[in-house]
Amino acid sequence: MQILITTSVHKPARVLSFTPWSLALAVLALIIPLMIASLLVYHAIVLKAAHEKWPIVSDVVRFVERQDMAQRDQYLRANLDAMAVKVGEMQARLVRMEAVSERLAGMAGIKPEELRKIEPAANPASGAGGPLPALRQAPQVDSMADLDQLVAQMEALGDRNADVFTLIESRLFEKRLAALTIPSSPPVAGPVGSGFGFRSDPFTGRPALHTGLDFPADTGTPIMAAAGGVVLSASSHPQYGQLVELDHGNGVVTRYAHTSKMLVKQGDLIRRGQTIAEVGNTGRSTGPHLHFEVLVEGVQQNPAKFLASKDSTGMPVAQLTEFAPRPWR
Repeated sequence: MQILITTSVHKPARVLSFTPWSLALAVLALIIPLMIASLLVYHAIVLKAAHEKWPIVSDVVRFVERQDMAQRDQYLRANLDAMAVKVGEMQARLVRMEAVSERLAGMAGIKPEELRKIEPAANPASGAGGPLPALRQAPQVDSMADLDQLVAQMEALGDRNADVFTLIESRLFEKRLAALTIPSSPPVAGPVGSGFGFRSDPFTGRPALHTGLDFPADTGTPIMAAAGGVVLSASSHPQYGQLVELDHGNGVVTRYAHTSKMLVKQGDLIRRGQTIAEVGNTGRSTGPHLHFEVLVEGVQQNPAKFLASKDSTGMPVAQLTEFAPRPWR
């Protein structure tokens, strides 16, 4: 496209050439400022009309605002309902977790009064407390404030459940440690020969208290620790012969007497079932066997009450109390 511009008969004509792109840019350069100006004028007029309450314009503006607010409320309501459903599902899971945690707490030996100490704290502003009764009902969410309150309750219950599970884990760990230090594993595989209690002394023939269990076995048979602990002593004794003593904590000590060979030394850390010595016939003994004792606070106890396994005949060791005298001390 070309445009000829002439200013005088004696002067040559000026030619302006336009491409389609240059025409489009020129049109945009004219339209955009006009649109901006018209929007500014419209905005100023609408604001002035709404502020000064012009009869017709102000009514139209208020109608448009009401429509816009209604749409926004509808959108928020739909999203609020969707979030309330999700929160309700999470709420139900937390309540189920609370019931499970309370059952597990009872199994772990945690008393109800201990659980009450970790109930969610009361709201200082309202002065209310208790076990979150609202969480056991269907959620009623009418506003964002209600949703925030429900989420806050769920957070409190989640924190409480986390504390309960931590306490349960701690108690179970304590029980596991305690079980590891209880001498409940038989030190020698095989039947018990002579039990705890009074019997005829094999040397004097007079009644005497036998303070442990005798396990007859061949010389060199492995002797295993009945529980984990620390070697208290591993030395020779006039009556017990080569004697190993293990300290299991809480005042519990086990003795392994008449051994032919000691495989540990004082201060060694021992795990349950570890071989610590070999059966022998040292000290005051008439034949190869292991004399096994359990002491609590320095007093000999019946080891059969601690042993949880069974002997070779299938009889529970805990039931073995009195036996026929055998020539082993």
